[in-house]
Amino acid sequence: MILLVVDMQKILLDEAMYGYGALVDGAVRLIEAARKNGVEVVYVQHDAGPGSGLSAGDEGFEIADAVRPAPGEKVFVKTINSAFGNKELKKYLKKHRDKDKRLMIIGLQTNYCIDATVKSAFERGYTVIIPEGTNSTFDNNYMTAETTVRYYNEDVWEELVESVTVEEAVGLMRE
Repeated sequence: MILLVVDMQKILLDEAMYGYGALVDGAVRLIEAARKNGVEVVYVQHDAGPGSGLSAGDEGFEIADAVRPAPGEKVFVKTINSAFGNKELKKYLKKHRDKDKRLMIIGLQTNYCIDATVKSAFERGYTVIIPEGTNSTFDNNYMTAETTVRYYNEDVWEELVESVTVEEAVGLMRE
């Protein structure tokens, strides 16, 4: 299994997000459990280009302190929503998929990069695991953040993912 931490960057990880406290607590708990149990933690950062505030060299581009990578953990940069848009990450994950097809995905934002990554992983034959409360987003013009998160987690991904509690996810890492 690999724990994929997507776009938990300083400019995106914000208290205005739906379930912010639970998101951070769950992410920290899963990252710590992964490290303790020998589950690889792989990070993905989104680069939206110069002038966006979300580009290499910008403070907001950096991974948030609460979930920062440990020395030696892999970090990949993408420029499109799906983490699989990074060719090196795609090759790296494919190499590991032969051993274990499980990919646990946490991070931001539910309706953009998490959705694209979940669908791309599913299409590539991964068993996608989504721990409850470990992805989030902001209100938009059509739905509140809570409605958006629930819509994706409970409806859009219903047939694509294995939804588990954070506690169950920690248990899966011990197997």
